[in-house]
Amino acid sequence: MNLTPIFKLLSDETRLRVILLLSKEELCVCEICGVLDEPQPKISKVLSKLRDLDLVSGHRKDKFVFYKLEATNGLLNSTLTYIHENIRDYPELVLDQDRLADKTDYLDRCSLNLLKHL
Repeated sequence: MNLTPIFKLLSDETRLRVILLLSKEELCVCEICGVLDEPQPKISKVLSKLRDLDLVSGHRKDKFVFYKLEATNGLLNSTLTYIHENIRDYPELVLDQDRLADKTDYLDRCSLNLLKHL
């Protein structure tokens, strides 16, 4: 992958935030939605784009699909390392990292929402 696709990905705030979360740990859509306070269709679209570029992969655990970042792109890895090392310069990204600690709350909420629709 050349420079342009990587920087196009990172130029979108939501994609950047999702990539940064997935660079920390594996997450399901519900957890990402909760941490970022974004709607599920928007996050699913971002994940689809990242899957198309082979930057994330997903696997099913029970009724959830968990996604992880594929750490195969050197430029992306270097850029993410730089951002993580300087994350205090980006308040919204710090908030995302802080909210990541409560990820299970969002998974539980998602489970309850699924049950309400049955």
